Amino acid sequence: MLILRSLLFQAAFYLIMAIILAVTLPFFFFLPHRAAIAVVKFWTASSMWALRVFAGTKIEVRGREKLPKGGGLIAPKHQSAFETMALFHMLDDPTYVMKRQLMWIPLFGWYTWKAGMIPVDRAGGSKALRKLAADSKEAVQEGRQVILFPEGTRRTAGSPPDYKFGIIHLYRELKVPVVPIAMNSGLYWPRSSFFRFPGTIVIDVLDPIPPGLDSKTFLATLINVLEPATDKLLLEAAEGPNPPPLPPEAASRIDTIRASESA
Repeated sequence: MLILRSLLFQAAFYLIMAIILAVTLPFFFFLPHRAAIAVVKFWTASSMWALRVFAGTKIEVRGREKLPKGGGLIAPKHQSAFETMALFHMLDDPTYVMKRQLMWIPLFGWYTWKAGMIPVDRAGGSKALRKLAADSKEAVQEGRQVILFPEGTRRTAGSPPDYKFGIIHLYRELKVPVVPIAMNSGLYWPRSSFFRFPGTIVIDVLDPIPPGLDSKTFLATLINVLEPATDKLLLEAAEGPNPPPLPPEAASRIDTIRASESA
């Protein structure tokens, strides 16, 4: 059943993508910004619908009211491809900070360019950071929500935190609140896996971190709110009525949490 449901989701996912590309490609690049964003939102929302219907994976959003209505900086955990889509239609006018190389992918990359995503050259050093800050400032001034994964790339659920300098740099430069988002998506949509497991992915929007902190205090604050919230979701999923299979990193992390609670 798991194989069949995962297969049905994959088929639906790519069919939805193909239909949207076929219907919108002739005119997509001539659309105004808001219309282009609406197309991408429709695609992401349709993909999340397919995830629920075919894979049996539901989505629960907690703290939605904490998301910024105008310009802001979003710092989600990154465990899966799920959050690259699920967050998009939750926000008014989002833009992701993404690897520049992704924009070179035919069709997909062109659509991300038209939707106004922010490319970053990870090997570009200080020059790339300056451009990232400039592009992000422009987006925030336009009232957009900048999404930057603090760990840069996908991490298996339960992996030790590995926060990059980029989130500190944008916090200092943008001078706006940072909204951390915890989730357990990697348990149900594992990275580099065909399977999509039934259950409930929880997206937990946490209290914004105000601007004005020094870099060290900001990073410590971000880690100290985001990691325990993520641990809580891991434990909640593992102790639920239909727990998903746990990757070794998540199982080890949960053992550590339980040991600290019983100490």
